[in-house]
Amino acid sequence: MLKLQSKQIKKEKLLDQGVTLLLEKGYHATGLKQILDTVKIPKGSFYTYFQSKEQFAAEAISHYIEPFIHRLSAHLQNPELDGLAALKAYYSELIAEVAQTGFKGGCLLGNLMGEIGDTSPLCRDALLDAVGRYSDLQKTALERGQKQGSVRLDRSAKAMADLMLNGWQGALLRMKVEQSIEPLQAVCRDLLDDYFKASIRRAEQA
Repeated sequence: MLKLQSKQIKKEKLLDQGVTLLLEKGYHATGLKQILDTVKIPKGSFYTYFQSKEQFAAEAISHYIEPFIHRLSAHLQNPELDGLAALKAYYSELIAEVAQTGFKGGCLLGNLMGEIGDTSPLCRDALLDAVGRYSDLQKTALERGQKQGSVRLDRSAKAMADLMLNGWQGALLRMKVEQSIEPLQAVCRDLLDDYFKASIRRAEQA
């Protein structure tokens, strides 16, 4: 039992370090030796945990998205926030953290989509799963907002969730080039504070 726990802890450390390096360097520039040296695991032991570097990257993708799923879920469980307010609180936190890290890294999902999304079927499946889970949770928030009267009803929650995800990913790329959180703030302002909101005019037209 203790041996299994120790193995799992080492695997988690490998994934933590892998996420960090994949964000900094990308898939092709990340060497297994860098990861293993940091975690102090012999090179030959890597295949005890993962069958290949590709599988490692696929599991790193799933590992990466979990904290974001957990954090957004926590906001949705706050009884004082409606669905739209929960999304606003969540994205406000992300923007504040991005500013503190010096606009580096961006999003691992977006980075790997561009680098290996069309060349690695294993990683592509992991990316699709992560994006799907993330988008579904935001769709849930928007559906709740629709029921609570804060989100417009003439657009589907899924379409709005996809628009938010796509807009955020594009804003992260601009953020890295411009070294500014303004693109991120603009997406939230234009979508969460405007386009997604229910309005008296829209209600009258409906």
